[in-house]
Amino acid sequence: MAKTEKELAFLRDLYVTDEWTRRFTDLVDKHFKSSREAKFLYINAGTGNHAFALREKMHKNTAVFATCENQELLNIARDKALAVKVDVDFSMLRFDDDSFDMLLTDASFVRPSDLNELVAESRRIAKSGGKVAVFFPAAGSFGEIFSLLWEVLFNEDLGEHGAAAEKMIRDLPTISRAEEIAESAGLTNVETHTSNEIFEFENGAAFVSSPLVADFLLPSWLDSLNEKEKERVTDELTRLIDLEDGTLTFRFTVKATLMMGEKA
Repeated sequence: MAKTEKELAFLRDLYVTDEWTRRFTDLVDKHFKSSREAKFLYINAGTGNHAFALREKMHKNTAVFATCENQELLNIARDKALAVKVDVDFSMLRFDDDSFDMLLTDASFVRPSDLNELVAESRRIAKSGGKVAVFFPAAGSFGEIFSLLWEVLFNEDLGEHGAAAEKMIRDLPTISRAEEIAESAGLTNVETHTSNEIFEFENGAAFVSSPLVADFLLPSWLDSLNEKEKERVTDELTRLIDLEDGTLTFRFTVKATLMMGEKA
């Protein structure tokens, strides 16, 4: 049974932020430097952890704003901000053109097909010369999973006989494609940084039952299937992982990518 947005928000806060998002934000912390920008916006801030950490590093006169993906995440983020007395403003929902000196967007759970629109929107609300950064998984991510999913979908005659898994692979943007998207949106001085992140699970059952996979990754990948078909795929994927890896742990790799540019 699909979980509610409230349940997913708590799972994201308790498990997924540390297991998944931290891999990307560690990369951000290495390369995304602030100075004395007057206004900063964090788009898709989840439950706020990284936005709060950045707030503490920024100049005291920098005004920090953040948005969350849905109301349940926003509720948690606002409660945290009050509890730890961090000055991050979650009140604004719409932003005018040319509003921010610096923007950071978490696109780690955004569908690859929506990356163009997200970059264009970030560019719109940035000031001229403003810094725009977005982080996301690039092509080369999830290869170990997608190869198994293709086999499962093909054998089970689902997802257009395996075509759905092929689309998952094609949709993830290469670095060069992501840079083309940024430049087409009107960003200059575009640069990217990547880190190969390894996720490890004891066996197939641990993999498919982890909150990251069960509640965030698989639902997106298998959204074209009905509930019975998803259950068939999950069961067969578990079996296939254990068959392939035996007593070894199961690992998959994510190419965590940070792309940065300036509004022309």
